[in-house]
Amino acid sequence: MARLLSPESAALEVVAREVGIGAGTLERWREDAQSRPARGRAWTAGARLEAVITTAPMSEAGKSAWCREHGVFPTDLDKWRASCTTALADPEDVRATPQATRADRKRIKELERDLLRKDRALAETAALLVLSKKVAAIFNKGEDE
Repeated sequence: MARLLSPESAALEVVAREVGIGAGTLERWREDAQSRPARGRAWTAGARLEAVITTAPMSEAGKSAWCREHGVFPTDLDKWRASCTTALADPEDVRATPQATRADRKRIKELERDLLRKDRALAETAALLVLSKKVAAIFNKGEDE
């Protein structure tokens, strides 16, 4: 459905052939989707990227007009642009600070200590269970004789 709506606006017949649904049905679905408020429509990742690229060279007045035409708030465009920038950032740019790294190391050590303690407790419980079964087997064997 997103391919039938702007900004992609693919040809109805092409989409109908690709998905194997009748053109009349797709036309009815498209009219239903267009009758809903624009804010309720979902924008695909590709459509958001295309919107960011399309509006990048525009002036503020042009962006506002484009946003009104496509039912998007200018703040949405800003969020999409930030999301694109973050996704394309170098790993060096998003590297953690030394303080965060120290805090992470400390947290990892605490978790490893806790895990070791729980492993030991589990092993002790398993050993006690095995011993209790052996004791029960020994005393029950004596009752059978």
